[in-house]
Amino acid sequence: MNPFEMVVAIIIVVTIGKVLSARYRAQNGITEDQHGNEIAMQNRDSGRLQEDVKYLKERVAVLEKIATDDRGARELENEIEKLRDR
Repeated sequence: MNPFEMVVAIIIVVTIGKVLSARYRAQNGITEDQHGNEIAMQNRDSGRLQEDVKYLKERVAVLEKIATDDRGARELENEIEKLRDR
C-alpha cells in the first residue's frame, strides 16, 4: 500500500467514525457546546413544561396574596357580620 492510499484510507475511516458518532449522539439527544462539552438537547416537551411552570408560579403568587391579605379577610368578616345583623 503506498502512502497516498494510506492517507485516503485514514480519511475514510475517520469520516465513517464521525458520521456514526453524530448519528449516535442525535439518537440519544446529545449535542456539544462551543467548547466541545457534551450537553443534553432540550426535549420537545420542554416548551410545554416551561409554560406549565410559569402558569403554576402565577397561581401560587395569587394564592399567597389571598392567604396573606388581611384587609380582604377583615372586609369579609365585616360583610358576614352585616348579614348576621339583618
